[in-house]
Amino acid sequence: MSMEIEPPLQVRYYALMKEESESKNGRWVGEEEEREVVEECEEEEELPVIDLGLLKMGNSEREKCKSEMVEAARNWGFFQVLNHGVPERVLKGMMYEQEKVFNQPFAKKSLSNVLNMAGTYRWGNPVAMSPSQISWSEAFHMAVLEVSNLGEHVTLRPTMEAVVKKFGRLAESIAEILGQSLGIKSSYFKERCEKGRSSFRLNRYPPCPFASQVYGLIPHTDSDYLTILYQAQVSGLQLMKDGKWFSVKPNPKALLVNIGDLFQVVSNDAFRSLKHRVVASEAVERFSFAYFYSPSDDVMIESYTKPSIYRQFSYKEYRQQIEKDVEKTGNKVGLPRFLLHNMLPHLGQ
Repeated sequence: MSMEIEPPLQVRYYALMKEESESKNGRWVGEEEEREVVEECEEEEELPVIDLGLLKMGNSEREKCKSEMVEAARNWGFFQVLNHGVPERVLKGMMYEQEKVFNQPFAKKSLSNVLNMAGTYRWGNPVAMSPSQISWSEAFHMAVLEVSNLGEHVTLRPTMEAVVKKFGRLAESIAEILGQSLGIKSSYFKERCEKGRSSFRLNRYPPCPFASQVYGLIPHTDSDYLTILYQAQVSGLQLMKDGKWFSVKPNPKALLVNIGDLFQVVSNDAFRSLKHRVVASEAVERFSFAYFYSPSDDVMIESYTKPSIYRQFSYKEYRQQIEKDVEKTGNKVGLPRFLLHNMLPHLGQ
C-alpha cells in the first residue's frame, strides 16, 4: 500500500504518547514498551439472524419474523438480516468504489478534493486527548441528502445512491416493525426521518503496528434510531453485552442492524443501544459502510411508554450535548445526560 494514501496516524499516536507521558512523569514511553488498552474479548459470537424473506410469506411466517426481530432488539440490540433486498452485486460494487476513493492521496482526501463536499473526510479522532482515544481509521461521512451532489464520480454516485436508497427503505421497514411492537403508529419514523439527518459513512481501517494499544474505532454507541452496516468478511467489530466484549462473526450475505440511542429512548429502554468498537489489526485492512437512520434537528425525542426514564429533548440538543462532552473530555456521554434522575453535571451550563 502506497504511503501517500495513509493519514498520519502514527505521527498523531506518538505525539499523544509524548504528551501523556510528559504530563505524568516527564518520561516518554517509547514503542518498545507495551501499552495494552484493548480489553480481552470473549469468543466470537454469531448474532441472531433474521430472515426477512419470511415477511413476504403467509401471516404466521410474517409474525414469526417480526417476533424474532423484536426479541433480538430486546435481548441483543444487534442482529443480522438475510434476504434484505440489497443485491450482492450492489454491495460488492459499493465496496469496490469505496476502495478506489480511499486509495486517493491523503493530501487530496484531507482537502475535501475527493468527494467535493467539505467536511466529509475524517481520520484518527481529531479530539483525542490520549493514545487510547485514537481511532486507527479514516472515513467519509456525508448526509444522505447530499449523495446526489457526487456529480463527477461517474460510477461512485449511482452505486452509492442505490445503496443509500435500499438501506434507507430497510431501516424504515425495520423501525416500523419494532415500533409497532411498542404500539407506535406505522408512519412515526418515516415522518421524522424522511427529510432528516440520516447519513452514510464509508470506513477504512488500515493495518496498525500498535494493534493492542489503540482501537480501529473507539467504543461508542450510535446517536440515531437505527444503523445498517455492511462489513464483508473481515472481522473486527465487537460489542459489549452484560459487561463483556463479544467479537461479531462476519456473515458476507447479511447486513448488520443495531439499535441507536434514540430508539432506546423511544422504547423507554425496552431496546438497548449497545456500546461497540472496532479493534485494530496489525496485518489486515478492513472496509465497511454504514447508514445511520436519523431524524430532523427539530424532532423531539421522547419515550412512547410512560412513566418515562428520560426527559424530552430535541435531536439538535442531543447532538450539541455530545459535541460539548467530546470537546471537553474526548468521550461521548450520551443518554445518561438525559435521564430524569440524572446526577451528572451538564457541561453546557
